[in-house]
Amino acid sequence: MAQATQYPYQDVFEPYLENEGLAQPTINEYRTVLTDLFSYMSTFNTGYQRDHRVAALFDRDVEQYLAMLINERHVTNGTYNKMLSHINIYFKYLFTHNLISQFPTLTLKGKSKEQLRAPSTKWLYALPEIMGNDQLSYYTRLTLLLTNRGYTVKEMLTPGFYTQFDPNSFNEWETTFWAEFTRFITPIQARQHSQDLFLKQRFDGDPHLTVPGLHKYLKPDEKVLGIPLTPTKLYQSMVVNYFLTHDKLTDQELAADLRLDPQSIAYYHQLAAAVKA
Repeated sequence: MAQATQYPYQDVFEPYLENEGLAQPTINEYRTVLTDLFSYMSTFNTGYQRDHRVAALFDRDVEQYLAMLINERHVTNGTYNKMLSHINIYFKYLFTHNLISQFPTLTLKGKSKEQLRAPSTKWLYALPEIMGNDQLSYYTRLTLLLTNRGYTVKEMLTPGFYTQFDPNSFNEWETTFWAEFTRFITPIQARQHSQDLFLKQRFDGDPHLTVPGLHKYLKPDEKVLGIPLTPTKLYQSMVVNYFLTHDKLTDQELAADLRLDPQSIAYYHQLAAAVKA
């Protein structure tokens, strides 16, 4: 009885990799990435769900998966490039062997060398000073404070987020900043008829600040602090730092503290080990 494949064309692609001289651990990496890709497609891609035809996939379908890796799993740019490379070689094989008629990763690009810089952790140890720096926007400082408390930018910008955390748990310098931020945001909340924390300062339909809108505050403040303020990189550095400074915690305790799933826990263990090495 033939063994069930974990992703389409596994039975011909992996022997091809072996014939190309790839070691088994590398082939296992391909298997992990491609199994995850098609598991995601089966769960979230309505077009692929209809008949599970690889030939029906376009670049936008693969882009959807890659965007999820960054926005939800917060993979590093190095991991992103490696996974895209594996996926690209897979689809190139299918295309050149006439198993598909289009090349869905042809236009997809990896992250540049500039984007591959490791996220800085300096801000984590300078937060008391950063919170009191009036040169920085309130939204930048609030983003850093909430990231340090384990929230992603997606969570922060979700309407109703303000009900999910307790300012009464703040320490002294957090409380001082929170009082200042409250004075800043209260009149905006009144104008926008919303209790949310990230609000546009002008009337423009939906009052909630978007990710691009938040970047308009973060980008100028990068020059003030001298570090990149990309939310995903900030979150990555916070999680890695937490893993390194709480190395006695179990995976269950880490998952509870940071609200991470088991797959993310395993990923950040690898990332923390690479940073520590």
